[in-house]
Amino acid sequence: MCRRSIAGLTAAAIGAVGCQVLERGHDQPARIINADAGSRVALQQAVNTAVGTHVILSGSALTESSLLTIENRPPGTMKNPVPQGRDMQMPIQFRLVRNHERCVLIRQSDHSRYILNNTSCTPE
Repeated sequence: MCRRSIAGLTAAAIGAVGCQVLERGHDQPARIINADAGSRVALQQAVNTAVGTHVILSGSALTESSLLTIENRPPGTMKNPVPQGRDMQMPIQFRLVRNHERCVLIRQSDHSRYILNNTSCTPE
């Protein structure tokens, strides 16, 4: 009985800290400022994790706007090059927000959140 109470209190305390850090009511659309190698690596890792593959990003991604759109590109091979024409798949979109002092990347389709360490951002 004591173990359950302690475990419950521990889970509640961790949940409260998590809510405080990433409470959605504190999200403000933001853009990256003072982009450097560390912030680019953090963004690259977050996007790759969210998408499940390596994505090529511009060095200025999220520095002028809080929205990042990634177009789908079908893979090609030597025998079957990338098809030409219109791609009808929905692009993948992310929104950068500032939550308290943290920069958080949110995938728009499922609202998954990725904290960008080593990154400074300012509200738009």
